[in-house]
Amino acid sequence: MKKQVVKKIKLLSLFLGFNLIFSIILAPFILFFGPFQSLKAVAVGSIYTSRHPQVVQAFLSQAEIDRIMDINSSQQTSNEQAIAHSKIIDTNREITIEDIQGSSFKGKVMLIKDPKRVKLVVTRKLGASGEQVSSVVKDLGAVAGINAGGFYDPDGKGNGAFPDGLTVQDGILVHNNVGNRAVNIVGFDDQGKMMIGSMTADQLKTNHILQAVTFGPNLIKDGKPLIIGDGGWGIAPRTGIGQRADGTVIFVVIDGRQPTWSLGASLRDLMNVFNNYQAVTAVNLDGGSSSVFVYKGSVTNRPCSVFGERYVPSAFIVTPKTT
Repeated sequence: MKKQVVKKIKLLSLFLGFNLIFSIILAPFILFFGPFQSLKAVAVGSIYTSRHPQVVQAFLSQAEIDRIMDINSSQQTSNEQAIAHSKIIDTNREITIEDIQGSSFKGKVMLIKDPKRVKLVVTRKLGASGEQVSSVVKDLGAVAGINAGGFYDPDGKGNGAFPDGLTVQDGILVHNNVGNRAVNIVGFDDQGKMMIGSMTADQLKTNHILQAVTFGPNLIKDGKPLIIGDGGWGIAPRTGIGQRADGTVIFVVIDGRQPTWSLGASLRDLMNVFNNYQAVTAVNLDGGSSSVFVYKGSVTNRPCSVFGERYVPSAFIVTPKTT
């Protein structure tokens, strides 16, 4: 009797295992070749602009990918307003935190009155590994922090050891893997003004840049929105930084890839959030599983990675208020 039960359990396990493996194998074919064109467009936009574009390239030709990306870029999306539904005002630190919600996303916004309190921090294990933003915030006694620039991965470890592009911390160029080539800079000068745009390493000095990373695309410049259509990058977790005319710095982190919580935002959605908060300058930072919002040492958003908070090469932090 016992042998029969064991045999049935084994057969059931084999049956379930086979169906699970079959479903995993079949899923991408349904996604990329099935009748669900809207789902296909979102998936291609999200995956192709992630760190794993080869997943899409394995199933679709470059011509088909370009066609879908063009559709995403030209599609006009609603200029909906993100809704703030709760607020924390920390008058002692002169910051405000709001929860926001759009049609497909939930996220957090932080307003920092004094722009000179925003600093860039680069992993102390440069070349070996990145660090978690929560650890950086705790170790430095900072008030808050978000992930900043992206990273390149020469060793295939994916641990955030090498920030990509030009990276400046406290006026020092701490990493450069682009030589004299101009790249899109996101940073602050010695007056606390947020600077974005194409610069070389030499131009960083000319413009008195104290804190900077390389990323994009730019969302708003000189008060003018820059994203056409939905931006062509699909829907995903997003991190961004912006500034108002009065100098107030705006952190935005939007959760994504969590169907029961938040699907994510397009670049246009992110731009609209900054526009709603009267940003005159705004830019997209590294997103996806890197997107994290830390306040008082704790992660207060919901990162999408199943492995928890990611190790990243850089972070924008908010230093304590000086008296």
